[in-house]
Amino acid sequence: MPCAPQIKIPATYMRGGTSKGVFFSLNDLPETAQLPGEARDKILLRVIGSPDPYGKHTDGMGGATSSTSKSVILAKSEKADHDVDYLFGQVSIDKPFVDWSGNCGNLTAAVGSFAISNGLVAKDRIPENGIAVVRIWQVNIQKTIVAHVPITNGDVQETGDFELDGVTFPRRRSQSGLYGPGRRGGRHVPHRQCGR
Repeated sequence: MPCAPQIKIPATYMRGGTSKGVFFSLNDLPETAQLPGEARDKILLRVIGSPDPYGKHTDGMGGATSSTSKSVILAKSEKADHDVDYLFGQVSIDKPFVDWSGNCGNLTAAVGSFAISNGLVAKDRIPENGIAVVRIWQVNIQKTIVAHVPITNGDVQETGDFELDGVTFPRRRSQSGLYGPGRRGGRHVPHRQCGR
């Protein structure tokens, strides 16, 4: 009996705050999964290992908890004055369902890092040393998020001494904020400071 051919999709497993998820660049997904719908959901379900009637995600990258069964898809932004479009999917553990209705504030802390490391942010916006300001369009909730990403020698600074409750090892501190209607007249409002 012939088997379905394997496909290779570049992905990065990242922690943001107290959550973990599988991050993808939109253009790395198969063409059928670059648009919303069943093909995209099926790939994400399979990558995470859902639905899993045993609730363990043994055959997938999910962690069998709501904070570790997540996916992120990023692309260069199509929206003016933004660097990257951020789409978040909460993958059900025991059902064949991906919820696209919300955002994950924890994984938001990793979006800027992934975007810079994967060439989604213009090089002229990234300092050799200092803070890169990444303008993120959160597609699910239709809001702007601005992330401040530390850069050392042209690369994202991942290490640090910030300790976050519920996370074993220290990392650098991450800061982001929401902008948009309903946010004090469109001004910046701190979203969260997460260890990443």
